[in-house]
Amino acid sequence: MGSPPFIICFLLFSACFPNAHAFSGTYGINYGRIADNLPKPGNVVLLLKANKIKNVRIYDADHEVLKAFRGSGIEIKVGLGNEYLKDISVSEDRATNWVKENVQAFLPKTRIRGITVGNEVLGSSDQGLMEALLPAAKNIHNALSKLSLTETVEVSTAHSQIVFSNSFPPSACTFNETTLGYMKAILQFFDKVGSPFYINAYPFLAYMSDPDHIDLNYTLFEKNAGIYDAKTQLHYDNMLEAQIDAAYAALEKAGFKKMAVIVSETGWASKGDENEAGATVVNARAYNYNLRKRLASRKGTPYRPKISVKAYAFALFNENLKPGPTSERNFGLFKADGSIAYDIGFDGLESSSAVASLLSLKDIGLKSWFRSSYSLVSMTSALFLLLTLSS
Repeated sequence: MGSPPFIICFLLFSACFPNAHAFSGTYGINYGRIADNLPKPGNVVLLLKANKIKNVRIYDADHEVLKAFRGSGIEIKVGLGNEYLKDISVSEDRATNWVKENVQAFLPKTRIRGITVGNEVLGSSDQGLMEALLPAAKNIHNALSKLSLTETVEVSTAHSQIVFSNSFPPSACTFNETTLGYMKAILQFFDKVGSPFYINAYPFLAYMSDPDHIDLNYTLFEKNAGIYDAKTQLHYDNMLEAQIDAAYAALEKAGFKKMAVIVSETGWASKGDENEAGATVVNARAYNYNLRKRLASRKGTPYRPKISVKAYAFALFNENLKPGPTSERNFGLFKADGSIAYDIGFDGLESSSAVASLLSLKDIGLKSWFRSSYSLVSMTSALFLLLTLSS
């Protein structure tokens, strides 16, 4: 018996217009811009679309970037920088004005799906900043509520690994005493509004800190003996999953067993200083290639096997103005001219010249358009055939 036409139409509509609140798939990328030599935002959008990257995080709410993403279909999370937290924390009016100017003004054509309030605030040396995080997040959420945007735009914050203690084995992980007082109140708020726990997880940093005792293959998703957690009787063959499950263990002990964990940053530097062990192109390629493959499987972790791992890779580009050691300027999957830093299956630019870059970006954008158009034609043809058979 043929499917009724209205069901077929509904299925087609659902396929074309996915849930606005979802992290589309499992793979996203961080688009940092601490550099003076990056492609224009419009060309970056073409690059992302050509490589079918549907989720992006930025660390501010730059209007040129948000305008460039208009109509792209890419879901973007904007950032409220740490430098704004104290002002926003003491004034709902300031929070409302910020949301109006930097979020509402670009909706719905720019698909802003979240606001990251602060980055790695807890565990910092700034006591006032830690105290400002929760009230700032609440004021941003209240502003979204006033503007009827809470069903569209998520409020969250991103934490570093410093908020944990005793993270090995994963089941032993807890929140450290220094941040626990702030953390519990923050978790209560995000649990109430339905936001996940975002963690910046870097096996690269763990390996760099102790290369003599950590198996490089374990950090790179390559074949290795792995580790065994005796308490949970679970085996881990890669460090990222162990770090994620450590976060789940800490959340459970704090009383938030049902809160999901999403990796807001993870990556591997392709170049570093002499004392930055493991920072090579070979290792960076292995980590990011295997990360992408792992996320594409949509599998969960050993401790949460039914919850797909979701992560934002760090980062889209090498950023030449970032301070700190050499590694900080070499996390990019792409070089500043848009060419690939190494091959993990993405398309980059063929030339570093400005003209050739623009032409190449237009070309890969055109190829992406043809692929999308072909898919739409194929879907439309299938719909026509099904309607004919059901009549």
